[in-house]
Amino acid sequence: MENAGNSSHHQEDLVLIHNVPMLKSIANNWEQVEGFQARPDDLIIATYPKAGTTWVSEIVDIVHNNGDVAKSSQAPIYYRVPYMEFFMHPEKNIPGMRYLNSMASPRLIKTHLPVQLLPKSMWENKCKIIYMARNAKDVAVSFFYFHHNIKALPDVGTWEEFLQKYIAGKVSYGSWHDHVKGWWKKRQEHPILYLFYEDMKEDPANEIRKLMRFLEKDLREEVLEKIIHHTSFQFMKKNPMTNYEGLSHDTVFPFMRKGITGDWKNHFTVAQNEIFDADYARKMEGSGLQFRTEI
Repeated sequence: MENAGNSSHHQEDLVLIHNVPMLKSIANNWEQVEGFQARPDDLIIATYPKAGTTWVSEIVDIVHNNGDVAKSSQAPIYYRVPYMEFFMHPEKNIPGMRYLNSMASPRLIKTHLPVQLLPKSMWENKCKIIYMARNAKDVAVSFFYFHHNIKALPDVGTWEEFLQKYIAGKVSYGSWHDHVKGWWKKRQEHPILYLFYEDMKEDPANEIRKLMRFLEKDLREEVLEKIIHHTSFQFMKKNPMTNYEGLSHDTVFPFMRKGITGDWKNHFTVAQNEIFDADYARKMEGSGLQFRTEI
């Protein structure tokens, strides 16, 4: 894999925003992010990066459209669920905040921000939020490949080097542990539906029903079956509206890589796993959060 030294692409650095490392392009526009004006009927999809964001966004969009798969197939996912804090790359036609501001209500909005950095207007307007969490080990592996895949992202070095940064929270959007714990706690005082990637993999029907209840949608069983089929990894990987196909010239691997639980076992050494588990136990103690690292 090419490193930053011989890459012809510009690579972004990380900048601290309220002690959370963020990409420079986000940090440079932070006032706009902080001042973002939410509307009461906005629906927010929040995740730590590589936690099944595109997957849950597609599910939410179809449920939101009452199971109308054709409607959800009319535009790429990044138009239907824009990435709030993303600022359009001049050469890429990916919409971010400017596009969001021009959208008609109700809007679906994606963010990776930790709970403490969410724009105030989202809390003030009591926007419904769907948070999807995925186990820390699989996120680490997926995030590592993502960094090597998107050439504009900071160079994270080898798997060993990346894992050390990830454990220390010195990656884009900061600590996974803080992120999942922050959102978990916030759900006690705000309408947040907290979903787990592993549960969605194991029993999508059950999790999509939770989503439907949260969004006050009463869809028939056959509609639910259609949503499950349309949002399966195999289907989405082949679907140009969800797999970021149009942007793939700037990537090394397909955007959607494996979409499985337990891939971490192919990457963690025994020693890395022991270090990770000890650190994890310390950071997650008393949080009440339980993750499965395999199904």
